[in-house]
Amino acid sequence: MKKAVLLNSELSYIISKLGHKDQIGIGDAGLPIPPGVQRIDLAVSKGIPDFISVLKAILSEQEIEMVIMADEIKEISPDLHNEIISILQSIEMDNGKKIDQYYITHESFKTRLGNCKAIVRTGEFTPYGNIILVSGVVF
Repeated sequence: MKKAVLLNSELSYIISKLGHKDQIGIGDAGLPIPPGVQRIDLAVSKGIPDFISVLKAILSEQEIEMVIMADEIKEISPDLHNEIISILQSIEMDNGKKIDQYYITHESFKTRLGNCKAIVRTGEFTPYGNIILVSGVVF
């Protein structure tokens, strides 16, 4: 049995195949997933699993250099946004690398999902609880 934070084999496999600049998304329960993009559906019920738990598990294995979020998250869901920023800042302190934050409209965000290798659906019910993680390199 794997001895790490991230136990989902499908998600772990996707992360192991990512190259520099490849993208994966993490979405709330209602995020539309474009045709042709792999869906990893973890949603069980309202709030299970929550967005932050899934984000932390993925970040335990994926090196990222940038995140993309809908600009609306800052105003509509500021608590979730602040928690995401706090997590990103703690990663920056641990490894010394800056993680860029890029904001676009929610409509542009949904279009951008078509570039993702996979999108993880959570049970999150917080509006705009979505993010795209852009892979970095470990060297």
